[in-house]
Amino acid sequence: MKSDLVEKASEIVSDPLVLINMVSKRVRQLNSGRSPLIPTRPSMGAADIALTEIIEGKIRLVPGGATESP
Repeated sequence: MKSDLVEKASEIVSDPLVLINMVSKRVRQLNSGRSPLIPTRPSMGAADIALTEIIEGKIRLVPGGATESP
């Protein structure tokens, strides 16, 4: 996981625990076969993909604590 991605995602999701939960949930989805919502490179791990999706607004927190993808 790249620290610059964590910093950028932290600007969008300011609560570290919420960010961790969002990334964890998305990593589980990706590892179970869900397709990435962004173009990926072979060097990107699942956490990098999840963080980039958050940064690019592909995944966001909605009221009630759920996550959604547009």
